[in-house]
Amino acid sequence: MTGRGCDAVAIARKWLGTPYRHQASTPGAGSDCLGLIRGIWRGLYGREPEAVPAYSMDWSEPQGEERLWQAARRHLIETAPGPVVPGEVLLFRMRGGSVAKHLGIVSEAGACPRFIHAYSGHGVVESPLSAPWLRRVVSRFEFPQEVS
Repeated sequence: MTGRGCDAVAIARKWLGTPYRHQASTPGAGSDCLGLIRGIWRGLYGREPEAVPAYSMDWSEPQGEERLWQAARRHLIETAPGPVVPGEVLLFRMRGGSVAKHLGIVSEAGACPRFIHAYSGHGVVESPLSAPWLRRVVSRFEFPQEVS
């Protein structure tokens, strides 16, 4: 794990137990999956990556636009296929044919990989990165070393 990845996981662990709140990004008070990744970004770089417009629970599904994937590509570095690495941000497609609209961060790799994510009805939790979850991953990213 790189230093940046180690720092990202440490920040994410501080969010564990935060209740799920759509569009929120406050540790201990409320967060959704994007809010968690934004919070990690703020912990690493001291500011938001960009202003986030209001978004509905269905994200951009009616339009079929991959807005979350596009935003991830603007700020994160897409990684090559291979074993997951702690600190990587995972982008998930929750249903075949739908837009990618869930995010998490790999917290452990190896034989029993795990990830941290904000999940509706559960809050910010650490979950096994099981085969059903891995099948939903459409892209993986790492945080940049520096931002301008």
